[in-house]
Amino acid sequence: MEIRTLNESNLDGWLKLRRKLWPSATRTQHRGEVRELMQSDNFIAWAAWHGIEAIGFLELYVRPFANGCDSRPVPFLEGIWVDSSWRSKGIGRQLLHAAVNWARSEGFTEMGSDADLDNTVSHQAHSAWGFVETERVIYFRKKL
Repeated sequence: MEIRTLNESNLDGWLKLRRKLWPSATRTQHRGEVRELMQSDNFIAWAAWHGIEAIGFLELYVRPFANGCDSRPVPFLEGIWVDSSWRSKGIGRQLLHAAVNWARSEGFTEMGSDADLDNTVSHQAHSAWGFVETERVIYFRKKL
């Protein structure tokens, strides 16, 4: 298993996994979003590879601020996914390790993340990775 920074040359494996994490978007929508994100200096992503197969990924975006964080700007873990057949083998932790090493090398002192209120598996993973819960919130919207 190898962790590599994601780029145009390994886009297809990344898109396959990205659709599993965010299934409401089409492959075309994901491809467009990824291409746009890769143009930003604030975005970086990694994938875990077993041979030529992508088995997990992590996306990080440097946000102007993040709820619960003291510093600004702050790298934010936008998404992390490990294929179900590869879970509980430390791959998520290795992906996070790559992101933490990058963030530290860039001078950041903390990282933000979030999870849906009912996603207890993600809560447990974040806790195991050393994240500390800072707040809970429900967002509302009103169409005008």
